[in-house]
Amino acid sequence: MKRLLVLLLGLLLLAGCAGQEEDNVIRVSATAEPHATILEFAKPLLEEKGYTLEIEILDNYFIFNRALDNGDVDANYFQHRPFFENEVEEYGYDIVDAGGIHIEPFGIYSKKYQSIDAIEDGARVIISNSVADHGRILSILADAGIITLKDDVDILNATVDDIIDNPKALVFEEVNPELVTTAYDADDGDLFAINGNYAIGAGLNPIEDALILEEGDSSNPYVNIIACRKGDEESDKIKALVEVLHSEEVKDYIIEHFSGSVIPVE
Repeated sequence: MKRLLVLLLGLLLLAGCAGQEEDNVIRVSATAEPHATILEFAKPLLEEKGYTLEIEILDNYFIFNRALDNGDVDANYFQHRPFFENEVEEYGYDIVDAGGIHIEPFGIYSKKYQSIDAIEDGARVIISNSVADHGRILSILADAGIITLKDDVDILNATVDDIIDNPKALVFEEVNPELVTTAYDADDGDLFAINGNYAIGAGLNPIEDALILEEGDSSNPYVNIIACRKGDEESDKIKALVEVLHSEEVKDYIIEHFSGSVIPVE
């Protein structure tokens, strides 16, 4: 009986230690660039706070939030707020925005055209099939004077149906977000609306290579966020993660490493 009690006590102690170790592990899913790169830099800063950061790299936008909602990870870092809000509304995920970290200026790229004036009538524009990106892409084209949108349009929810003047008769074609750079590489299109992380991952420098580049600052509604399950935003480890990503060390790293193609949020 005494041996059994000792064995049970040992198992309980091991379970307690395992639980404590698990509390010190932060599992975050992210796209490779720039999110996972930033998280890798943050690893030693989190270690100083007593946390081990485990990064899971994914490339399909539409599985991140499902995995988070299922409890497969503690947080994710890949999406801007309109995408997050659209996913929560559409799928009913019980997840929350734990804090904005950076902006990735969206760009319009082309191998065919070297200037806006050179864009030909009927040019094919390859865009993401994520509705949350459409208003952003259209506003970039509108700001460049290529199209005109309705005066009263809600830019966060704008679609191609909100275009009232398209003098070059641009043709918009939708593909999965991760396939826009594939189409660009294959020259399957004329203009390509590429999000910052995919552009960087494809070896493009938004500042140098984009034909048209979105203005990026902290007032931009498309700030990239840390998302977690509802209630976990008040946990010590999610607070530690956001605090480290807001630190001056991480901000300075983002500015220096990405040369303006990724902009930290103040």
